[in-house]
This record gives sequence, structure tokens and C-alpha cells, in this order.
Amino acid sequence: MSFSILKQIGDAQKKKAVVDVRSGDTVKVTQKIKEGEKFRLQVFEGVVIRVDRKESHTARIVVRKVTSGVGVEKSYLIHSPLVEKIEITKRSKVRRNNLSYLRARSGKSARLSAKDFDRAAVNDVKVPEEAAPVEEVKEVEVVETPAE
Repeated sequence: MSFSILKQIGDAQKKKAVVDVRSGDTVKVTQKIKEGEKFRLQVFEGVVIRVDRKESHTARIVVRKVTSGVGVEKSYLIHSPLVEKIEITKRSKVRRNNLSYLRARSGKSARLSAKDFDRAAVNDVKVPEEAAPVEEVKEVEVVETPAE
């Protein structure tokens, strides 16, 4: 298989529009959880400590929060059908993509300095208009010429 075919398959799995999540953002991730035959929604709020492969269909974020003195980290595939919504509640000033140093810190030393941002504009996900359709590969007829 050629790379272009694999890229088309991967792009077909992507969601049409997602929120621009960055390291240092405080987010609320709403995820579908299946219990028996029913689905329920679960919200996990924490700080994004890592963003991987942002342009790929396998884009992933790692969200961390501290609950009852215990650090909890969850990894979410952004384009997964189980991830309903990602909402950014706070944006912080950070200078790196992987904030793994926050794991060793607690209390005031684990705080990130907030920066101003337009919350409504960032969380407003607009689906881009469809581009011109890609032409499909048509079958080519093979015509045999008589040998002379």
C-alpha cells in the first residue's frame, strides 16, 4: 500500500473539528462510558501535561489531576468516538510540551501562571466547509494492440 492511501484512511477516521488543546491548559473532557447496555457521560477535569501527534488521527492528550492527595492521569485520543467534548477552562503560560515535572510537585510549586484568553472563541468548534471532492480512481481499460 502506498502512503497516500494510508493517509486517506487515517484522515477518514478524524473528527471534522476539534478544540486546539495545548500543554498547560486546564480542560474538562467528557467521555462516554458503557455500563451494560447503557452509556453515561463522565467528566474528567485536569491539566494537560502532554500533547502528542497533534495533526494525526492518533492525536492524544494526557490529563492530570490530584484527587484526595493522589495524582491521577488519563490519556485520551482526541479523535476517538468515545470522547464527546473537550472544553478548555483555563490557559496557562508554559514553555514546553511535556510537563512531566508536575508529577513531582505538589501545592504551590505545582501551580501554573494563567494567561488571558477568549474562552468562548477557543471552545467554539466550527466544522470547516467541505473542500472539493477528491476524484475517485476509475478503472482503466487495457486495449491490446495486434503485434506486427
